Amino acid sequence: MPRSYQPITPASDVQTTRTHLHEVLPLTGTIVSATYGTFPDEGNIKNYTHGMFQSVYDYPFLSSSANHIFDLSVGYASGSTDAAAANTQNSKKINMYNIHAQTLLGFTGSLTGSNTQLRKFESDLKLDQSGTMNSCIFIDFSRLLVKDEIKKNTFSLTLMTGAWTDAGRSDMGLTLTDANARVDGTGINSTNGGDYAILVDTTNDITGGVVFYQAGIAVITSSVFSHSGALIPDYHSTSAGTASIRQCLQSASISGACDSLRHRIMNISFNNTTQINSTIYTCRAGYNSFNYSSNPTYLSGAKIRVKNIASDNPISYVTTVGLYNSQNELLAVAKLSEPLKKSVENELTIRVRLDY
Repeated sequence: MPRSYQPITPASDVQTTRTHLHEVLPLTGTIVSATYGTFPDEGNIKNYTHGMFQSVYDYPFLSSSANHIFDLSVGYASGSTDAAAANTQNSKKINMYNIHAQTLLGFTGSLTGSNTQLRKFESDLKLDQSGTMNSCIFIDFSRLLVKDEIKKNTFSLTLMTGAWTDAGRSDMGLTLTDANARVDGTGINSTNGGDYAILVDTTNDITGGVVFYQAGIAVITSSVFSHSGALIPDYHSTSAGTASIRQCLQSASISGACDSLRHRIMNISFNNTTQINSTIYTCRAGYNSFNYSSNPTYLSGAKIRVKNIASDNPISYVTTVGLYNSQNELLAVAKLSEPLKKSVENELTIRVRLDY
């Protein structure tokens, strides 16, 4: 046990800081499509019996080395032009839209009959239920990639919008970015799912969806595949036949639609964010403090080992700093990289940083 304690004054000796660390994460379309097998049956693509989404891994998912990258799904709003009872997995597609809308946007507060109206995704930041995106593609990124959030003004998604035979041509694509978002909050709104911004193709002046930074979810409107000037995509798994995005959403299963959409992803990139909260304690050792070690080996035959002459002042070497509560209970220990000499001739100021 320590022989003496040095109090820490919270007002002057305790500070809190916040640090953001970022990693650049580039995801190429080759990982998403046709790297580990023949499209659309690659080994890194996992489909489930419930059929509501599919998961994409960076390696065949049965391998212990595989890391989950993102989940992909599609859906549309109930009552939209795409919704119809005869559609394949109609109720599940509506459910996927509603799950994302309820989690990320919440409810408007207005009543439809006896029910509170669910917000729909919009192509702006107004949340006024105008310019709604009724049919959407959902990319839910893994927390392993996103960490605490996606860094603002770093998200980029390149989609091929041409026909099947043109899917590899860069001139047939759109690059959606959060170009208008800023870390100071400009170009950003906040709702149940946290901060979000609009995804736009600045070259073609097209709004393509929204990205939710803390949730790590990109919501892409299906209309990016049928905008003015773009070729009508072919969503068949062979080179024969053509299909519009609406036909794909209505007639294909969710897994089938995801297979077709994966083939259209050329690149995804963003910076993730790891937030580190820190408390810094300034520990002070005055000239007349901590000059005597509490280590039992400091004494030999009742004499201080580091003194050759009895009249000399004691000397100690600081190797460890302990933080105690008001009951003198040890809470944290910090080790110094090398011992520091302490005597009546010098004072020490040591900053201890706790990250959490």
